[in-house]
Amino acid sequence: MSDALMPTYARADLAFERGEGPYLYTADGRRFLDFAAGIAVNALGHSHPHLVAALQEQAGKLWHVSNLYTIPEGQRLAGRLAANSFADRVFFSNSGAEAIEGALKVARRYHYAAGHPEKTRVISCSGAFHGRTLTALSAAANPKYLDGFGPASEGFDNVPFGNMNELRNAITEETAAILVEPIQGEGGIRAADLEYLRALRAVCDEYGLLLILDEIQCGMGRSGKLFAHQWAGIEPDVMALAKGLGSGFPVGAILATEKAAAAMQPGTHGSTFGGNPLAMAVANAVLDVMLGEGFLEQVEATGRLLRERLTELAARHPKVLKGVRGAGLMLGLECVVPNTELIAKLRDEGLLTVGAAENVIRLLPPLIIEERHVDEAVQAIERACATWAKAA
Repeated sequence: MSDALMPTYARADLAFERGEGPYLYTADGRRFLDFAAGIAVNALGHSHPHLVAALQEQAGKLWHVSNLYTIPEGQRLAGRLAANSFADRVFFSNSGAEAIEGALKVARRYHYAAGHPEKTRVISCSGAFHGRTLTALSAAANPKYLDGFGPASEGFDNVPFGNMNELRNAITEETAAILVEPIQGEGGIRAADLEYLRALRAVCDEYGLLLILDEIQCGMGRSGKLFAHQWAGIEPDVMALAKGLGSGFPVGAILATEKAAAAMQPGTHGSTFGGNPLAMAVANAVLDVMLGEGFLEQVEATGRLLRERLTELAARHPKVLKGVRGAGLMLGLECVVPNTELIAKLRDEGLLTVGAAENVIRLLPPLIIEERHVDEAVQAIERACATWAKAA
């Protein structure tokens, strides 16, 4: 059968029939430990019974009504997200890229309503990834993804990640906001220094700018706290969420303070499918689990264990691995050898991972993994490194 799909992905020759917890299974019975998790999406693993039950129950009642009407589960989810974050207001989208687009609209509208329509520009950081829409690609300013899709959307000033001097120099009378990932995912699992995040909050306060945090990949428990910026003890004005929020069901969200969101009135933004009853039921079920007693503490502990084991492993294989970076269960293996080739060897060993910039392999397991899964993953990486050493 010919493949009519647009060839925009270099897919591995693997098709999965079912999943259970942190494992995926092919039709012929092969089992893989999933440390890619749909690129940090399947936060609670595959076929989580609580999520399955929530989706099945909602699917039998109501799928879609549009935001012309009240959606009680959406109101409930917004209230829970606000109660467990800095936010007062929430808007639901279908994806992370849409959440970023909406967050940028919030920033521009905020300054427009305050009598400063000239404030439209946003400072972003090198190495960032904010999604695949033209505006999100323009914000990240990565030539790899923009090539052939120009001209880039206007309104962004890109500065080196982590460099406050360069950032301050980029602020002008037209600057509206600063957009940053607390932990860059696609950019190579680069975690912002906590002092840098605090400095961002301070400079936004000093110049009257909005701080927009992109926690699409690093949020929803992946760092060991519900949101990665909480480690720095700061609060943004606006935040974009997606990925783990639905643990596999498409849903994104914009969280904002009352002040930042006050100008977003009826007609200023919308979404056909955003906040539909199916997505809201699943995301509420995700929060049931993540807000459960001891869940985030377990994520933090498992993340520490995995990092310790990986650091020891890297030290044993210096010709293959340079080290480990990241936080919580968002970790990166810095490779000496080509990361794509090592990813293929790990796949042969039954471990699924995903690449990133700077020759890094991302380890983004479901947040439900236990010590035995850590052991299994480390053993698979050990075997792959040993195989590489023998071949060399």
